[in-house]
Amino acid sequence: MTTIHYRAADVHGLKIAYREAGRTDVPTLLLLHGFPSAGHMFRDLIPLLADRYHLVAPDLPGFGQSDMPARDEFHYTFNNLAGVIDRFTDIIGLKRFAIYVFDYGAPVGLRIAVKHPERITAIISQNGNAYEEGLSEGWNPIRTYWREPTQANRDALRDFLSPETTLFQYTHGVADPSAVSPDGRSLDDYYLARPGAHEAQLDLLLDYASNVALYPQFQAYFRKHQPPLLAVWGKNDPFFLPAGAEAFRRDNPRAEVHFYPTGHFALETHCQEIAAAIRGFLNQIFGV
Repeated sequence: MTTIHYRAADVHGLKIAYREAGRTDVPTLLLLHGFPSAGHMFRDLIPLLADRYHLVAPDLPGFGQSDMPARDEFHYTFNNLAGVIDRFTDIIGLKRFAIYVFDYGAPVGLRIAVKHPERITAIISQNGNAYEEGLSEGWNPIRTYWREPTQANRDALRDFLSPETTLFQYTHGVADPSAVSPDGRSLDDYYLARPGAHEAQLDLLLDYASNVALYPQFQAYFRKHQPPLLAVWGKNDPFFLPAGAEAFRRDNPRAEVHFYPTGHFALETHCQEIAAAIRGFLNQIFGV
């Protein structure tokens, strides 16, 4: 049986909650979640990898069990999220590690990779985008907010924070929606319903434009450093298209790309298959 520890670290006065499993003397995989989730999205994956690897899954600031400071105390930008997680890795003693990046976790993890390329041993991208061709038309209302950050355009995005949208994210493109546990999305909805959560999330939706602006820098990192890269992609994702996964090969020809017949939260339906792909990929790198 895998023992998962539920811990917290103090990062610049913020509590950053995280899950940890596996021995600390084996290669580390830092698991970075997306919107609107938290480290609990890895609840099924961690036990499938912890016999060989050290797994660490933090909740980003404003998500899950981590602190959600007021907006006048913490600016909800992806630079700030990445800065907190970068410091978090130092505080808990991670020197070199692979990253698993999903959705919001991609711009967080890739910022860290660009800043510290020598620390990144590998990248696993599960619907973690770094190319404009990977952005679907589902981003159009958010693009409108980027171009014109008015209150009306901000308010138009509030439906993205509703339980109906969470359900859509979990079940769109899934062959059998009854196979998707309600556990993850119910926790997501709980955290989204906290006072102040909607405004923080709307700030992040506005700031997502900064991630797109950094895509060329992320791509230059792939070209220069050629990190071992595995893309495991739910091909029916309504937000991040398969073209975003295929594009990794343009800058990193050795990248492995696997598609699965599912949606955005691919771990909910294809955790066993993705875990097997990760084990094979990491075994080639570490021989573990």
